[in-house]
Amino acid sequence: MHPLRVTAMAFGAVLLAGCACAPNDPTLTLQTRKTPAEYADCVVPKLQDSALTPSVSQSQRSYRIVVPSRVSADKVLEAHKAGKGGKVFIYDRQPLASNVLPSSFERVARDCI
Repeated sequence: MHPLRVTAMAFGAVLLAGCACAPNDPTLTLQTRKTPAEYADCVVPKLQDSALTPSVSQSQRSYRIVVPSRVSADKVLEAHKAGKGGKVFIYDRQPLASNVLPSSFERVARDCI
């Protein structure tokens, strides 16, 4: 087999490894004492300060914050009412090479807990 072909196949396998996680599973789940509305009020301005453009939708018991991405899947944060506070689900699909450090999206989500 040609060395170029082997290299291309190995590179393809590495790219596919980034897709190994199930798309519907959150990459991070957090608990907060804040209500979903209070949590969203904290997160949205911080995302905007980080030069991200979030769109917010709400239901009776939850908030959904979506930040579009040109490189990977959209980043999604869902805050649901749970007991005396809320439960936060983060869907932050990053390219494989950038999984070493938390993204600015994840840092904002943790800051508002």
